[in-house]
Amino acid sequence: MKIIIPMAGRGSRLRPHTLTVPKPLIPIAGKPIVQRIVEDFNQSFPSQIEEVAFVIGDFGKEVEAQLAQVAEGVGAKCSIYYQDQPLGPAHAIYCARESLSGNCIVAFADTLFKADFSFNTQEDGIIWVQKVDNPSSFGVVQVNEQGYISAFVEKSPVFVSDLAIVGIYYFRDGDYFRSQVEHLIDNDIKDKGEFQITSVLELMKEAGTQFKPAQIEEWLDCGNKANILATNQRILELKNGNERLIPNSITLENATIIPPCYIGERVKLVNTVVGPYVSIGSNSVLENCVIRESIIQHDSSINNAILQKSMIGSQVDYTGSMQEISIGDYTTIGK
Repeated sequence: MKIIIPMAGRGSRLRPHTLTVPKPLIPIAGKPIVQRIVEDFNQSFPSQIEEVAFVIGDFGKEVEAQLAQVAEGVGAKCSIYYQDQPLGPAHAIYCARESLSGNCIVAFADTLFKADFSFNTQEDGIIWVQKVDNPSSFGVVQVNEQGYISAFVEKSPVFVSDLAIVGIYYFRDGDYFRSQVEHLIDNDIKDKGEFQITSVLELMKEAGTQFKPAQIEEWLDCGNKANILATNQRILELKNGNERLIPNSITLENATIIPPCYIGERVKLVNTVVGPYVSIGSNSVLENCVIRESIIQHDSSINNAILQKSMIGSQVDYTGSMQEISIGDYTTIGK
């Protein structure tokens, strides 16, 4: 099984946190979004993941090294491809065409899910969906009486279905899927000005490919700060008791942790109350603080702060008192 992960977007709605790292590497309960996606697949698949191919922008060698660690963590080869122009999701997949062969999954790294990703690999294709209240904002599918998808529609202003495509696709024949993506690109077939994956799926369906829908339990958005914090809260709830969230290497001096929280290695808490729903990256130090429903990344120093629903990046030095903030990496405030 191969996994193709397009993640070349700029993540502009999450700035300043995406100025130095792509959105899929923002940590949720201590793990980057993309790592959680790959690990969830690895736990569900009956066979070995042989390759994880990432489609990225020019994010630098440090990001590429992190992605290599994600792939290697599940025993897979890491491949890196680049999308230089934002020409749509099908074009992003096309950039990884050398890895499209055999059984493959395409997963866009914009969201997290609560789902069982086990499925029948002998099906031509599987499209994961969820019912939504506002389908006009999504690509949707229609399903026939036999339980197969009869139509793909991209963001229709007129109601056609409430089964939204969540951005995860399985193809039994990756080579054939690649040929149809190439057909779309070579013939400049665009929808709403971009190369859409729904256009590729429609081409395949018309040629006889049968796609089955698969439902997910929860769709956890990671598109902006508020949604990142809500998703962090939900993942902490789901993983509490199932993942090791607080290591033995932390230092507590007159400090209280109200679960569920994730605390990274070698974190130091002094005269501080943390939680619930807080994630703190490794080597961070908090002194004289009260922190709730927030994410603080690694190697940051926070002093004399009362924070709620806040995001603080890596290597931040912050002293002060605010109720809700959003601070990017390598920032100093209050000194």
